[in-house]
Amino acid sequence: MNDQALGSYIEQVGRAARDASVAMARATTAEKNRALHAIAAGIEASLTELLAANAADLAANPELDPALVDRLELNPARVAAMADGLRQIAALPDPIGEVSNLHYRPTGIQVGQMRVPLGVVGIIYESRPNVTADAAGLCLKAGNAVILRGGSEALQSNLAIARCVAAGLGTAGLPANAVQVIDTTDRAAVSALLGAQRYIDVIVPRGGKGLIERVSAEARMPVIKHLDGVCHVYIDDRADLDKAIAIALNAKTHRYGVCNAMETLLLAEDVAGSALARLVPLFRDKGVELRGCARTRALVPDCVPATEEDWHAEYLAPILAIRIVPDLDAALAHIRRYGSQHTDAIVTEDVSRARRFLAEVDSSSVMVNASTRFADGYEYGLGAEIGISTDKFHARGPVGLEGLTSKKYIVIGDGHVRR
Repeated sequence: MNDQALGSYIEQVGRAARDASVAMARATTAEKNRALHAIAAGIEASLTELLAANAADLAANPELDPALVDRLELNPARVAAMADGLRQIAALPDPIGEVSNLHYRPTGIQVGQMRVPLGVVGIIYESRPNVTADAAGLCLKAGNAVILRGGSEALQSNLAIARCVAAGLGTAGLPANAVQVIDTTDRAAVSALLGAQRYIDVIVPRGGKGLIERVSAEARMPVIKHLDGVCHVYIDDRADLDKAIAIALNAKTHRYGVCNAMETLLLAEDVAGSALARLVPLFRDKGVELRGCARTRALVPDCVPATEEDWHAEYLAPILAIRIVPDLDAALAHIRRYGSQHTDAIVTEDVSRARRFLAEVDSSSVMVNASTRFADGYEYGLGAEIGISTDKFHARGPVGLEGLTSKKYIVIGDGHVRR
């Protein structure tokens, strides 16, 4: 597709999305929920079609590494989870139209705030076809239109899911263009979208660091993003070791190619020996490569020496960096220096230390005695998420319905004029 044709295509998509956003902003809760239930049913009924489209994507991309294959692959359980996520979104309270802080001013006017849709949301993502359903569902419930640009490796999967979405919208009498999937694999489509600020109100990148850096640099509209998921688990010397072992193993090995997987394990020196004696065999059985500081290597001689780069690394792979630290203060200092403000956890039975960790770790999710793998919109009761934001404006952490809305001031008077 040449530049002129691509520009015309993106403008057509943008105009259609802007028109659809007007209809979505006035859609009732019942209409939006009807669409979500219809989409969920359509996804379940289209299981065979979805798996066939996904198999075609996998066959067309034999060069993908295991982490990307894991993100791309659909199976019956993942398809069922997409449908379940849509139904959970339908069950959530509709934030649109909610009025807060309505109060009288001395002049007699009432001033408050009303929650409203953002308008048109653009989402650029890689590999994960479930994002197509999750993002569509969240954006629809929040009264937005959405333009989705998935990776070329997942095009057939995304288009198959989009057909289910369009059918569900039609069932509810809502515009099919409320959800559009860019159907070209031309990489220039990303730049065209990032320059379409006339039509797109906010852009959300989901994928590797290179994609997110590119979107952040080129976007002409606000971006909701996180760059890295360098997540830590700190095992305190007052931890219950049974809990600590289970949490650390789950945080690292539940899934490798996800942004909320543990990448660095911090161990208080007083429990490092006993914790490593139990953890190392478990990690070895899972095929995890261990990279450790000098004190770790003294306890685990065959551990690979960790470099300065390892403390910054988001591996998205069966690799784990391990550091032994003197105490909580040292763990906090390490996280401040190397963390990505995504998700960090402490395992401890000391309430005061837990509270310090919660207060002092400046991440979008901070956990006590729980795996970092819980940093997820589905697990937080958001129904699903369009991404995780490590920014502090306008959304932080898993971005669900509320993160896809804004507020406007409303003023109610009775013939009031300013004097």
